Amino acid sequence: MADGTGAPRIARGLLLAAACLVMASPFLWMGLTSLMGQLEVFSGGGILPRAPRWANYPEALTVQPFGRYFLNSLVFATAVAAGQVATSATAGYAFARIDFPGRDRLFMLFLSTMMVPAVVVLIPRFLVIDALDWIDTYQGLISTELVSVWGIFLMRQYFRTVPRELEDAARVDGAGHLRIFWSVALPLAKPAVATLALFAFVDAWKNLLWPLLVTRSMEMRVVEVGIAAFHSTYEINWPYQMAAGVAAVLPIALLFLFTQRYFVRGIQLEGIR
Repeated sequence: MADGTGAPRIARGLLLAAACLVMASPFLWMGLTSLMGQLEVFSGGGILPRAPRWANYPEALTVQPFGRYFLNSLVFATAVAAGQVATSATAGYAFARIDFPGRDRLFMLFLSTMMVPAVVVLIPRFLVIDALDWIDTYQGLISTELVSVWGIFLMRQYFRTVPRELEDAARVDGAGHLRIFWSVALPLAKPAVATLALFAFVDAWKNLLWPLLVTRSMEMRVVEVGIAAFHSTYEINWPYQMAAGVAAVLPIALLFLFTQRYFVRGIQLEGIR
């Protein structure tokens, strides 16, 4: 006899499938639009392209120097990920394991900055970069993104789970804080480091507002700024813009496909006390 759990399981499956379809619909629409002609987008003939125009992809990626844009995005995202791992790991270890006056208050002050909208600090950040004459340079693009309060919180939470007995054993052998951090704590924190690096890379790759503000020449544009430029340069050519969007999303989609367990791990680590 049936145990009565079959129908609820099927219902849950159908509900999840419907939710996945809703979540994926913008990407499906983007992909289908990228294969249409400019006039077909506004013809009202349906969402499926009548004759898929695969040529939209090479055309869209050559009307602007997207090879340079992708290189800039790769440099930007890689440098930001490496910088955030370095600053978050060291600060997170200090907040988790080193007793110093005002540690908890300082950590709460760090966390309070997460309540400040990012747009509020855009102008002060821009003024600092402009004063340093770093506008339209890699250092101006990267330097303000090297510290992540969320990353510090994530690493602190993970380091708090590392058994103190391991650190005490290293301390008995004469190791100091730096040696313990590098040889004991950091190797054990590889899952958290991988999670932080992945989140930082994805966040930098899809960053639009700051690169749009701090870069001026086409040689320094990142992919997201290049896609946004279709609105003005090519009079809102939707198929080209969607083709460029698909090309920009594809590396992140592949990255997520092979590293999705780290996204899940990141959600779990946020709840560690």
